[in-house]
Amino acid sequence: MKQNGTSLNSRRANGHGFDDTPTATLDLSNEITLDGIGSLTIDEIGDEHISTSYDTPLRDDAFYLSDEQKMQKIEHHFREIMLTLGLDLADDSLRGTPKRVAKMYVQEIFSGLNPANMPKVALFDNRYRYNEMLVEKNITFYSNCEHHFVPIIGKAHVAYIANGKVIGLSKINRIVQYFAKRPQVQERLTVQIGNALKELLGTDDVAVVIDAVHMCVTSRGIQDQSSSTVTSYYGGAFKSDNKRKEFQQYLTT
Repeated sequence: MKQNGTSLNSRRANGHGFDDTPTATLDLSNEITLDGIGSLTIDEIGDEHISTSYDTPLRDDAFYLSDEQKMQKIEHHFREIMLTLGLDLADDSLRGTPKRVAKMYVQEIFSGLNPANMPKVALFDNRYRYNEMLVEKNITFYSNCEHHFVPIIGKAHVAYIANGKVIGLSKINRIVQYFAKRPQVQERLTVQIGNALKELLGTDDVAVVIDAVHMCVTSRGIQDQSSSTVTSYYGGAFKSDNKRKEFQQYLTT
């Protein structure tokens, strides 16, 4: 990726407010070179929903600040955004919006960025000796596109074949929600859910299908109201045609 060496100051919270401390060098150029793709503009990367990694791109100092300090900082900057747009923050309806947005970002819709919020998962012995496919389908989730920070709304369908241990059904939902609650691209979300379940369950026999609508497609840009995006992850036994077809049949019944 091209770097133009532009250094930005990050205003770190202290006991008396914020102090300006350089923490990162960011690329603010309009054109970026990606391996195997070539040069693209920032707008092209967003409109084509290009992802560069299966890991969520986090800085090394992502958790230097406490949640409270992050909310203070976001509140300050979001207030500046609203003022720049010309909104009157003296209005009763708008006065508390920066604080509400900051709380929503840190404690709700982006809470999945913090590993401390990963669901605590307990596994149980497969006492029933159930060795067939278990499918949890139509798990509703709300995420946000990392390119435009607008909603991705969809349903996840998850299946696994137990390898001696089983997981509580509600925990599957919680794992989906955890990875959804961060800036995302759908391909990454699908793989992160699949890899997490594979590691937790100790089996490669995991499948994930996600069907979602992207507000960055429906509410801006092309403004296509009818399309949705489907992504899939198949591991272990689900790489065989028979198991994959069986899983897909459950999704249509």
